[in-house]
Amino acid sequence: MYTVELDRSKRLLVISAAQRVTAEQAKQAAQQVRELLQDVAPGLRVLADFRWLESMDSGTARHVANMMDALTAKQVASVTRVISDPHKDIGLNILSQFHYGPEIQITTFERLADAVQSLAER
Repeated sequence: MYTVELDRSKRLLVISAAQRVTAEQAKQAAQQVRELLQDVAPGLRVLADFRWLESMDSGTARHVANMMDALTAKQVASVTRVISDPHKDIGLNILSQFHYGPEIQITTFERLADAVQSLAER
């Protein structure tokens, strides 16, 4: 399951993945991201929460890449990830190398509290 939320006042896009994510769910999330980004000025921050993720179907990779491309096109300022188990990275680091430019700051935390504190400090 994926959820996508935009907090315009904080200029923060929150993307959460939980349980088992199918390719169709990832496709819908990518579409939501594109729709939400239409009226957003460059410089948005992203919080990607994968704490409750159990697995992703192999077909999700292209849709995750589409989300990354949409964020890059919108010139996001930073991507903050929460991955409680580093073994559940699901290939995000590899995809990031190809779909995010070097100007996008990417940080990964094991705890949501640490990620939120980092966002608050910026």
